[in-house]
Amino acid sequence: MGGGRGRGRKRAPALLRQRDAQAGEGRGGHFQAGWGGPQKSGRRCNVQTEESMFEDSWCAKSERAGPESMYPIQVHSPEYSYGCPPPQAWLGRSERLTRKNYMVKNLKRFRKQLEREVGKLEAAKCDFFPKTFELPSDYHLFVEEFRKTPGITWIMKPVARSQGKGIFLFRKLKDIMDWRKDVGRSDDQKDDIPVENYVAQRYIENPYLIGGRKFDLRVYVLVMSYIPLRAWLYRDGFVRFSNTRFTLSSIDDHYVHLTNVAVQKTSPDYDPEKGCKWMIQRFRQYLTSKHGPEMVETLFRDMDNIFIKSLQSVQKVIISDKHCFELYGYDILIDQDLKPWLLEVNASPSLAASSQEDYQLKTCLLEDTLHIVDMEASTHRAAHGSVEGKACLLRLYRRKQAYGSRLAWLTGKEKRVGGFDLMWNDGPVSREEEGIDTAGTGNFVANTHLGCNNDRKKQLRQLFCSFHSQKKVTS
Repeated sequence: MGGGRGRGRKRAPALLRQRDAQAGEGRGGHFQAGWGGPQKSGRRCNVQTEESMFEDSWCAKSERAGPESMYPIQVHSPEYSYGCPPPQAWLGRSERLTRKNYMVKNLKRFRKQLEREVGKLEAAKCDFFPKTFELPSDYHLFVEEFRKTPGITWIMKPVARSQGKGIFLFRKLKDIMDWRKDVGRSDDQKDDIPVENYVAQRYIENPYLIGGRKFDLRVYVLVMSYIPLRAWLYRDGFVRFSNTRFTLSSIDDHYVHLTNVAVQKTSPDYDPEKGCKWMIQRFRQYLTSKHGPEMVETLFRDMDNIFIKSLQSVQKVIISDKHCFELYGYDILIDQDLKPWLLEVNASPSLAASSQEDYQLKTCLLEDTLHIVDMEASTHRAAHGSVEGKACLLRLYRRKQAYGSRLAWLTGKEKRVGGFDLMWNDGPVSREEEGIDTAGTGNFVANTHLGCNNDRKKQLRQLFCSFHSQKKVTS
């Protein structure tokens, strides 16, 4: 028994390294957040001296690692702790939103709940995801729906894979006969060979095209709490284009229908210098020039509705913890009627950058995320009364004075931090210049600025100066 446990302990680090390597290989980047002692893993900053512990509250490293990841990003948290619980970057049961089948189930349930409690008008605001069935469990329901509308295109997606793996389009039932055969098997046979779950989703055949090419949007939402719900929306994001002109005559060509960068970069005519991305600010300007500001405002308000409703749909099933947070990557598709559709929510959005512009976006995103998480404030509270803790905090404060861009501890009343805008705080949040519409006149303007100017450096500087002025007044 003792020998077995000893061998298990020796093999554990190797297994963890293998798991981390596989995760990094699949995602192209990673984001680790947590406190603890010095780590020996190559994925963490090694803490060699007391002085290096307080060099910075974060560090971002980039190095060329081959053509697949020109600008890999690694972000690490402070490696210190004074008896406070270690914060994690993942909330319990977060797969209820990030797995495709669970996400649809919770959205359907939430829509029915709204219809019972509020009415059909409010429930209709949840109609932002295509008709979806889980296979093989919903096979008979899917066949019934399939035969109602023959000739349309459906898309099959594995519920727990990423980067476009395992996805295919079809128009005939014979293309998915494997699932039909599985339904007819006995229970004993099903136990022998587990079947991978897929979702069959009605394909959006009329996507909005730019230059004849299909695209989707990647938008970042930071959730600090589910109970109460507190969510931030990042101003920056990007548009991912397909490398081939869109057509429905060839449903087997992934370069036409899948916008994942992991798929597009394998295209024979893919140009790594040009890439296949737009910044979301450029996209918003393009739409405004084509359709006018009013229609664009409506589109972006509809996207805000997607973010909030999707988070509310899992609010009661995700385990909320004040020491945890989630950074989600939302994938949104827009059709020709300027209606946004939710494709999926990613729990670990890729941090690999394919261009200098992409690298700049993601490093700023992660820096602002750590500002809002504000781990230094928690350390400050945990270190209160400790002589060693106070000495370390004094050195950290001096570092902050040397680096003016570093934020001091937040008050909790901020509506904006860097590129993040507070979107929901146990209720809708209004912009600074607007008030809550108590009279029902329709003047309420949500505090969201997706695709707008991101003057984050100026805002951080003002926030930092405001903190110091308040410190001088109180002292």
